[in-house]
Amino acid sequence: MRGFAEDLFRVATDRRAEIDGVIESHAEHWRMERMATVDRNLLRAAVAELMGFPSTPRAVVINEALEIARKFSSPESVQFINGVLDSVGRDLEKAKA
Repeated sequence: MRGFAEDLFRVATDRRAEIDGVIESHAEHWRMERMATVDRNLLRAAVAELMGFPSTPRAVVINEALEIARKFSSPESVQFINGVLDSVGRDLEKAKA
């Protein structure tokens, strides 16, 4: 588990600018610096997993992020995160096809 977390962190930090650009392009009218810290970092981790570990099913990545958001963020944030990640995931799957 720790090894995967380290790999995920590495992808998120190495590709941060790319990941932030993807998030901002799918989060209409939201800049990264305006997002709550928990939400921003959950999105970064989930998008890093979607991009860096394509064998993990999109639904699993999204559900894990939503579970964390339910525990540490607001109900509105859960909906926001779900919408952004679903949109990002669909675009990444189209790009693979």
